[in-house]
Amino acid sequence: MAKTPAAHVQAGERELRISSPDRVIYEATDSTPEVTKLMVAQFFATVGDPLMRALRDRPTALERWPDGWREGMKLATGPTTGPNSGGEGDGFYQKRTPKGAPDYLEEVEITFPSGRKAREICPTEPAVPVWCAQMGALTFHPWPVRRADVDHPDELRIDLDPQPGTDFADVLRVAGVARETLEELGLRGFAKTSGNRGVHIFVRIRPEWTFEELRHAAIGFGRELERRDGGVTTAWWKEERGERIFVDFNQNNRDRTIASAYSLRPRPGAPVSTPLTWDELADLKDPRELNLFTVPDLLADGDRWAQIDDEACDLTPLLELWEKLPGGELNFPPDYPKMPGEPPRVQPSKKVASHWDEEGNRIE
Repeated sequence: MAKTPAAHVQAGERELRISSPDRVIYEATDSTPEVTKLMVAQFFATVGDPLMRALRDRPTALERWPDGWREGMKLATGPTTGPNSGGEGDGFYQKRTPKGAPDYLEEVEITFPSGRKAREICPTEPAVPVWCAQMGALTFHPWPVRRADVDHPDELRIDLDPQPGTDFADVLRVAGVARETLEELGLRGFAKTSGNRGVHIFVRIRPEWTFEELRHAAIGFGRELERRDGGVTTAWWKEERGERIFVDFNQNNRDRTIASAYSLRPRPGAPVSTPLTWDELADLKDPRELNLFTVPDLLADGDRWAQIDDEACDLTPLLELWEKLPGGELNFPPDYPKMPGEPPRVQPSKKVASHWDEEGNRIE
C-alpha cells in the first residue's frame, strides 16, 4: 500500500508539515465521523487565537496519543518521556520539551514539588499547538503561571468533578452557585466544559500569592460552596464524597494542571473543553455536543473568554474564607512530600486512631 503523502497546515505565519495525515485519531461514533491526524492539526490552527489566549507564555505539558485514542486505551501515570517509560500506557504526559522541537518553539524552566527542574514547552504562537498535534498531542495542560514568574500563579482554577450518582445537571447547579458566590466576593469567573462531565471555572488573579496560598483559597471557596449547597464536597477521600460534586482543590498545587480551553479530550466523538457564557452553560444539555466539528462554528460568534485577561482579581476574599471556615488543612496528592499540618495519608476506613501520631506517621 502506498504511503499517504504528507499534508501541510497554515498556522499563523507558518506552514507546518503533517505526516501520516490520514491516521485515524478518533473512530466514528453514531453522531460524529472519524477524525484524522490532519483534522486535529487543522482544528488547532482554526482555534489558534483563542487557544493561545489559554496557553501563551505558560509552561505547558502535553497529553500525547501518538497512535490515536480508542475506547479502553489507558494513559500512563507517573513520570515518562515515552509510552513505555515510567509506566505502561497508550498515551502519556510529556512534561519536558520533546526532542526535535523546531527552533521557534520556546521553553521555560519549572520546578516540580520534588525540587527537580525541567525545561517545558512555553507556547508563544499558533504554530506551536499545531506542531504538537504532529507529535500526537490532543490535550494541553498549562500551568497557572506565566514564564515571567513561574512561582506566583495568575489563575485560580475551580474544578467541579461529578462523583458516581451525580449527573451533568448537578454540576450545572453547583456551577451556578459558584458564579453567584464569586460575584458576591468581587471576583469574575469564566466557565468552560471539561470535555467530559465536569465544569472548570477560571479566575484571573494578580500574581502575588504562592501555590500554597492558591490551594488554600480553593479550599476556602470549596467550603463556602459546601455551606451553600449540600450537594458539594471537598472530601479528599473518595469513600467520604458520597453522591456529591467534588471541588478538586488540589488542582491548584504546583505541577497540577487542568486541560486548557479548546483542548481535545480522549473521549468518543473528539469532545472539546469549551468556554461558554454563563447563560450558555446553564442551557447546555449534553457537553458531548461541543466537539471538533461544532466548536469552530461556535467560535464564529466570538471567543467567550475574550475578556478573561481584562481584569486580575484579588485573592484575599477566598483566603479569608480559608481562615474563617472550619476544617483546617486537607490532604495533598500522594506523590507530594508530607506537608505541614497535613492529616494522615490513610483512608479513614483503614485508620485505627491508636496506630497514627498527630503528624500522620504510623506507630508500629
